[in-house]
Amino acid sequence: MLYAISLFVIAGLAEIGGGYLIWLWLRESKPYYWGLVGGVMLALYGVIATLQLFPSFGRVYAAYGGVFIILSVLWGWGIDRKTPDFYDWLGAGICLLGVAVMLFMPRN
Repeated sequence: MLYAISLFVIAGLAEIGGGYLIWLWLRESKPYYWGLVGGVMLALYGVIATLQLFPSFGRVYAAYGGVFIILSVLWGWGIDRKTPDFYDWLGAGICLLGVAVMLFMPRN
């Protein structure tokens, strides 16, 4: 389980970080190489996510979406300095519960 969580977090940081660098390049006039590094990070995200041991592509990516939401709230708080409110945390908690249900509930 630690392996799965670690991969979700690493993939999430690669996706959010890559998207953020491209955002800074295109929207805040950072140098072009910020966008290139962001593109490489986004490609790495796609590779990292395939290292999960769960057998279903759809289930892994759906669960990853919940993790992505939580990481995005934390990124906004830590990097963009936008303090999450009660509803941000409530929504993130609901997503985390959904991830746990999708990945860890017993199946036939």
